[in-house]
Amino acid sequence: MELNKVFIVGNLTRDPELRMTSSGTAVCDLGLASNHRWRKQGEDQFQEETCFVSVTVWGRQAENCNQYLSKGSGVLVEGRLKYDQWDDKETGKARNKLTVVASSVQFMPKSGEGSGAGQGGSTASQGQQGSRETTVEFEQGPPLNDEVPF
Repeated sequence: MELNKVFIVGNLTRDPELRMTSSGTAVCDLGLASNHRWRKQGEDQFQEETCFVSVTVWGRQAENCNQYLSKGSGVLVEGRLKYDQWDDKETGKARNKLTVVASSVQFMPKSGEGSGAGQGGSTASQGQQGSRETTVEFEQGPPLNDEVPF
């Protein structure tokens, strides 16, 4: 069995970079930083490391990312890993890069926005089976009333 699935939450390290393929399909490159904090056993101070990730977004979803996101924006990305290899034209050395190809990007509210009940981020997601069609959904929370069964 094979599984290639990634979920990552972080903030954009730069503004989205949109380009078009020769066939007119939008492609957007995102730089994402995701932090991991932990406390070593027996120590009071937290340790932190930052992982920098390249994300590629296709189609209408790429256009939405370019339109609504900017450096510092928070996102949740779902996608798959893609490994590219090539020879550097200038040095002739072998190069490689691991990238996340997004199947959906959820826009996270900025600090102080949307943290209350009934507020949700927007989601741009690609269709199934490798389709590059994109739908944008604006999520809403459940109604706030006393009839909720929990």
